[in-house]
Amino acid sequence: MNALAATSRNFKKAAKLLGLDTKLEKSLLIPFREIKVECTIPKDDGTLASFVGFRVQHDNARGPMKGGIRYHPEVDPDEVNALAQLMTWKTAVANIPYGGAKGGIGCAPGELSVSELERLTRVFTQKIHELIGVHIDVPAPDMGTNPQTMAWILDEYSKFHGYSPAVVTGKPIDLGGSLGRDAATGRGVLFATQALLEEYGKSISDQQFVIQGFGNVGSWAAKLINEFGGKVIAVSDASGAVKNHKGLDIDKLIRHALENRGVNGFSDGEAFDPKSLLTEDCDVLIPAALCGVINRENANDIRAKFIIEAANHPTDPEADEILSKKGVIILPDIFANSGGVTVSYFEWVQNIQGFMWDEEKVNSELRTYMTNGFKYVKEMCKTHSCDLRMGAFTLGVNRVARATVLRGWEA
Repeated sequence: MNALAATSRNFKKAAKLLGLDTKLEKSLLIPFREIKVECTIPKDDGTLASFVGFRVQHDNARGPMKGGIRYHPEVDPDEVNALAQLMTWKTAVANIPYGGAKGGIGCAPGELSVSELERLTRVFTQKIHELIGVHIDVPAPDMGTNPQTMAWILDEYSKFHGYSPAVVTGKPIDLGGSLGRDAATGRGVLFATQALLEEYGKSISDQQFVIQGFGNVGSWAAKLINEFGGKVIAVSDASGAVKNHKGLDIDKLIRHALENRGVNGFSDGEAFDPKSLLTEDCDVLIPAALCGVINRENANDIRAKFIIEAANHPTDPEADEILSKKGVIILPDIFANSGGVTVSYFEWVQNIQGFMWDEEKVNSELRTYMTNGFKYVKEMCKTHSCDLRMGAFTLGVNRVARATVLRGWEA
């Protein structure tokens, strides 16, 4: 099931549990605005190249819309739509004053030079600058983009609107980026995992972890879990997979992955087939890579007791049902990986205030938001006698629906 179908299905289940009016339900599902622009740039060799850029702005009932911009050859309007909708519920679950958006350009960033990427980013910004803004829609980095991309957007946007650091988050520190942002999603995963394990009388230090994906989120989650005494026994990325049942040396593995562009070839662990990583025997499985990796083909073979969804939509609804029957506890993506957007919110607040926080304050505030978020999700689980995924969805959808009705959606 693709991301849009799965997200819509979860939304409809939540709407039914909440008893939402059918007209309101339909209104919440339809995006506020969909933008499609053509971006033509001169390449370094003098030829012209055209790319298609998208921005889906899903909902702004609770505040400015928020979501990443991805550069990828397969940027698909359906997927962007699903992720924009997911951001609406995620920001509501995190209880930050944003709605949801997502964007992207269909390009292969690895095949473009830095100057070509800069020109493409600036043209895209020129085409959408009237539709984004500090109090309208605040982009952030995503797959294929980074702080430098945000710096170019900030500079181009500021040519039209004056210096506006709060128009994007995930910026370089020198341009108003927040301390702690780099580790934020991984640190949020740590706090979410701690909250879940405490509910079952367990702690990080007595659990064995398997992590799929060793990019920014997976590597930070591994590092922080390791610092709290958790044993990370297996990880994988696009290059391969490595395991050590005594526990991997995470700091050494991070250095190896940076130097060798992946975990493959790590000497202090045993290489194995990445396809079998998800079914490794462990206490906690953290998918931190791609969509739909846990599906009906492998769900029966998963041996983890807890799954923490650090990636967006890693579990298919069909797999959800299989795992639920097996008693596996799944902490859903719209809560588990919300640390990144929460610290993006902190960055936006700091930019508007013109007053920057130290890293200790950022991390302390993030812990508070993640801990409170779990408490609210659990309350919805009790109210509606549902699992954590529906607890999170009913929490998010209910908050957006209430804001929509209070603002007078039928006027």
